[in-house]
Amino acid sequence: MHFSLIDRVIQLEPGVSITAVKCLSMGEEYLADHFPRFPVMPGVLMLQAMTDASTLLIGASEDFAHSIVTLKEARNIRFAGFVQPGRTLTVTATIRKQDEREVELKAEGTLEGSTAVNGRLVLERYNLADTRPGMAATDAYLRERAKARLAMMFAPEKAPNPEA
Repeated sequence: MHFSLIDRVIQLEPGVSITAVKCLSMGEEYLADHFPRFPVMPGVLMLQAMTDASTLLIGASEDFAHSIVTLKEARNIRFAGFVQPGRTLTVTATIRKQDEREVELKAEGTLEGSTAVNGRLVLERYNLADTRPGMAATDAYLRERAKARLAMMFAPEKAPNPEA
């Protein structure tokens, strides 16, 4: 099962940055246990939202060249606010540097302009067929699925038609 902690991408500049949102609803099952009288989004899921946005940015930046983009390191993660039901976490991620296998990003989650979480992420990217050639078809499937996921969450405004 695959789930995403990003609901919508609101800005995307491939190779540079992404801004996305997670609208926390009371319908999120984990809130019943975290915490029963003070429901808040767990910190690890805030980190996952930053990772999900970063993954979309990397995919869009490289035309989805890699089927696997995964969190390798989370550095200097600081939590400064609670995300409660009914609130929207705005996540931004900016590429700081990259090499052929890893991308380092600065990521932040804010609530109405105030920082709720921030830190640096290192994501690793590769294809399964790099080490197991028989997995090339799986790579192709995963890349297409990632493209479709971004297309559902991000619809850049179309340029106005001058003839209309």
